[in-house]
Amino acid sequence: MTAPEGRGIAGSSIDDTFRILHVSTGNVCRSPITERLTRHALTARLGDSLTGGLIVESAGTWGHEGAPMEAHAATVLTDFGADPDGFKGRELLDEHVIRADLVLTATRDHRAQVISMGHSAGLRTFTLKEFTRLVRAIDPATLPEPVGDGAVVARARVLVRAAAALRGWLLAPSPEADEVYDPYGAPITFFRSIGDEINQALDPVVTALTGVPART
Repeated sequence: MTAPEGRGIAGSSIDDTFRILHVSTGNVCRSPITERLTRHALTARLGDSLTGGLIVESAGTWGHEGAPMEAHAATVLTDFGADPDGFKGRELLDEHVIRADLVLTATRDHRAQVISMGHSAGLRTFTLKEFTRLVRAIDPATLPEPVGDGAVVARARVLVRAAAALRGWLLAPSPEADEVYDPYGAPITFFRSIGDEINQALDPVVTALTGVPART
């Protein structure tokens, strides 16, 4: 199975792929930024061949089906060197949750909405900042080495299980600490601050998934 057009990173079948689903409200601001920044970071670490089997998608709980991302969101992506072209918004559907191996949401409300859809989503659904906090606490030595066919996918699956096991032990310092606030309708300066938040939260996640740190 391949990803919908414009969304896929790599992969040819269910067994050798790992799907990351980013969720926000309209799927025109936060989740498009997060999706495309994730893809950009994975490309930087894994190279243009992208044989790791990671697929990145996004959708919105009130998604604007077929809509382009907000212009300021596209500008933020361009600032980071990521590609905003060809994006189309999607409404979150059961099938997206069913096939996702990891769901990362902008807020706790989004997380609750995804989990309420069922499909055993609870153990693989986190807010982005929550997942970042948990990943930082996981010893990389306990994860499989990302070497060989299917190794990145195997590593990603172990990472999600380890994060889920830590969730009840490593709580946020405040409820707001796990939120990425909605920049919809805000000036470009606020979009850029949200883009910085997202990028900083993604860095340790992508490093943990791939075993490759960001280039400095």
